[in-house]
Amino acid sequence: MKALASVARNNKPEALSLTGMLSAHNTIMTQGQQGTTADHRPSTSSSQKLCDALNGLAQAQNSRTLSMTPTAFPSLQSPCFYHNRFDDAVDIDKVLEEIKQDEYMSHSRLVQTATGVREVSKQLQRRPIKRAVRNVMIVTKARDNQLVLLTRELTQWLLRTPRYGSDLGVNVYVDAQLRGSKRFGTQSILDENPRYQDMLRFWTPDLCWSQPEKFDLVLTLGGDGTVLFTSWLFQRIVPPTLSFSLGSLGFLTTFEFEKYKEHLNRVMGSDGMRVNLRMRFTCTVYRNGLDQEVEEGEQFEVLNELVIDRGPSPYVSNLELYGDDELLTVVQADGCIFSTPTGSTAYSLSAGGSLVHPDIPAILLTPICPHTLSFRPMVLSDTMLLRVSVPRNSRATAYCAFDGKGRVELKQGDHVTITASQYPFPTVVRTDTEWFDSVSRTLRWNTRAATQKGFDTGSSANSEDGKGEEDNGWDIDTDSACYVSEEGSVSASPLRRQMSLLGM
Repeated sequence: MKALASVARNNKPEALSLTGMLSAHNTIMTQGQQGTTADHRPSTSSSQKLCDALNGLAQAQNSRTLSMTPTAFPSLQSPCFYHNRFDDAVDIDKVLEEIKQDEYMSHSRLVQTATGVREVSKQLQRRPIKRAVRNVMIVTKARDNQLVLLTRELTQWLLRTPRYGSDLGVNVYVDAQLRGSKRFGTQSILDENPRYQDMLRFWTPDLCWSQPEKFDLVLTLGGDGTVLFTSWLFQRIVPPTLSFSLGSLGFLTTFEFEKYKEHLNRVMGSDGMRVNLRMRFTCTVYRNGLDQEVEEGEQFEVLNELVIDRGPSPYVSNLELYGDDELLTVVQADGCIFSTPTGSTAYSLSAGGSLVHPDIPAILLTPICPHTLSFRPMVLSDTMLLRVSVPRNSRATAYCAFDGKGRVELKQGDHVTITASQYPFPTVVRTDTEWFDSVSRTLRWNTRAATQKGFDTGSSANSEDGKGEEDNGWDIDTDSACYVSEEGSVSASPLRRQMSLLGM
């Protein structure tokens, strides 16, 4: 893994090849062992036993609350749609085969492995996807007449523009609600070319749920709410999503629709697309059943935040917060917000939370009007399994909202778990600084009307009679608070003068 990290840093433009890197690393280690017999440990760089131990530890921790959380931790193989696109570049099975015989794991080896894994994660997000985009899904607001017209324009362009050696474009999926829309004009689009009959298709939420791999790219026309609705449609695997800014604010929409031809030609062409894997939460509600048996209820994938509040109750919320089955605190407030880094610019920010870059894997805990002023917002590790319970002796119930949708009541004895999802939300990246640009654009982050004026040290203009001399310095070259008041005085400043009067 150390060789992997070094090679990746020195050759960033090239495709990532784990097999070649590890083969080179094994060759170096073998040559080193031929020159010494002091250490007879195997030469592989990590341990299958470490992986087994991690899985065993996760299962052991999960078994303690199996009655409350019957779903065990998933395997370490990622089902993410985006990760599967790297199968031709990263042969994970080959890597595991090469390292499974290692019986030793020293501290230095563990550090090298962790460093290599972080480097691989960075390289995966830097490496563009260069695949043929043949099925494009368009998500928009079917009730917005202006957006419907723009959806028609974009659909016609995608169908007409030749791609990948064909005289036609790509297959386009639009909302099934637009099938009978007069403004969208499905029949007039099909009349342009008989072959459009098989290319213009319609998506439904059931299709997004059952066959998410069908779509190679998702285009959203709207604001951040449209992006959140896309995350709501794909509760498991999510295709890469490119968002056009047609809303009010637009933290997540960084592409201008006026330049959609330029953007899509680049993404669907030889340049490919770079994707930012935005963290999501898996939130599961558990009900207190008969005989105090816990029953699993609804489950949601959350992109922005989970909000737990007191609802219409006049009483303050009384919630028990557990982290990895340990009681952290009892929340007494109007509610609390569990936000992803993506959602740090939403409700959490309004409640006093901090801005967090979306590349940072973390769970943001932000209280809503807490009863104690010492209950400040916190940033927790994404490896923690959080559980929020409503005590059985609580005066009132609580209400959950998942990205502002699916409002659910938590009664006495119910609880909800929050953990990092294995299904991230991949968004197409425009620039490396797009998050800072969006924060500056939408929030006016660190923007002031005028900057501080500097001292003018340049040469002054000549006097009116034209005979003045250039002045390269200031008339007063010291601040009034730090200068010798009188010639030869020992009081160099008002402070020292006062100290001398006091005999100090």
